[in-house]
Amino acid sequence: MQINMTFDRPEEGPGSGPITVGWFLTSDKGAVLYDPPERVSFRQTNRAHAKSASRCPGVIQLESRYFMVKCPFDIHLGFGRDDKGKPHLINRAGTASPIRANKLGEALTLVNEAEWRYPDRPTIQLILPYCFIADELVYVTQLSAFMHYRRDPLPGTIFGGRFPLNIWPRPLMWAFEWHEPEKDIILKRGEPLFYVQFEGTGPDRPVQVVEAERTPELQKYMEQIGGVVNYVNQTFGLFKAAEALRPAKLLTPKTRE
Repeated sequence: MQINMTFDRPEEGPGSGPITVGWFLTSDKGAVLYDPPERVSFRQTNRAHAKSASRCPGVIQLESRYFMVKCPFDIHLGFGRDDKGKPHLINRAGTASPIRANKLGEALTLVNEAEWRYPDRPTIQLILPYCFIADELVYVTQLSAFMHYRRDPLPGTIFGGRFPLNIWPRPLMWAFEWHEPEKDIILKRGEPLFYVQFEGTGPDRPVQVVEAERTPELQKYMEQIGGVVNYVNQTFGLFKAAEALRPAKLLTPKTRE
């Protein structure tokens, strides 16, 4: 008796297997301050009981799809207006601040009042060097660190965003809409600042995040698409032109000696 058996092989190619996303810093200046993105995971919780939430497949699936970026600085910030009504930021830590005043001004900016979404909600931006890249279609979504509890909630909400990082690698900033400007913003170094989520062509494909080399090809491409937000309003309309300029390969995982 002869039995013929066939085995289905998983599809191969760019749309199969894990999605590889590279992260890098746009500058080496102060690189020691910026921790690598970490997968959100609460593995040190109670797993003894079979019905524990930490053993729930749905919870595990959710947590595994988010990566956390930590705050690099200690910041205690207030909001005020001068005698002419012009808005400005106040460094509440004063001389005790671990960041020099001029350096804090380089990292933090108060958005022009005319650009606020609401007249009573100031918008601030924390400039960061984190950037992500992939060699296949991958969307990145930036959102608040909603799974981490804060004893003292922030007095507002962050601006999230979503875009295809494979053709639009750009530094992520922390943009914050200050709903209660009478309350201070307190950020601690090492605390979760925001999450990023990556979506590829298949909902079941896992994501691996690796440190990427800032190759000459990658730097050139970023220069070609960099700063255009200052000249046009709808940058998404430039995606097709950017894709035409893009080399086939931009992600080169960094090797450690």
